[in-house]
Amino acid sequence: MHILVVDDEADVQPLFQQRFRKEIRSGEIVFSFALSGEEALAYLAQHPSKVVLILSDINMPGMSGIELLHYIRQDYNTPPPVVMMVTAYNDEDNYQQAMQQGANDFLTKPLDFSVLKEKLKTVVE
Repeated sequence: MHILVVDDEADVQPLFQQRFRKEIRSGEIVFSFALSGEEALAYLAQHPSKVVLILSDINMPGMSGIELLHYIRQDYNTPPPVVMMVTAYNDEDNYQQAMQQGANDFLTKPLDFSVLKEKLKTVVE
């Protein structure tokens, strides 16, 4: 499974690489990282069908995760990637916006990696 993680915090990449060390080593999961919505769209333009799942932060400078989600749902529907939104603010407004734009799931920071791993098992390759 190829997962694109979109978050403006640089420490997210080593955290994911540490928490998913076994899955990465076995080839079960491949991660790519983007530090902004704009960078994520550029990556998707180059690798449209590789990405199965996108984990995107909502609050980022420039393009927000909600805006990114809008572009993903508009431009990448074959096959549509599963999109899980991540935010440090568990507020109803962000949740409603994310769901209206077509998010598949909504997670809060700090991420509970055991919950995330369980959710990933439900994503069919």
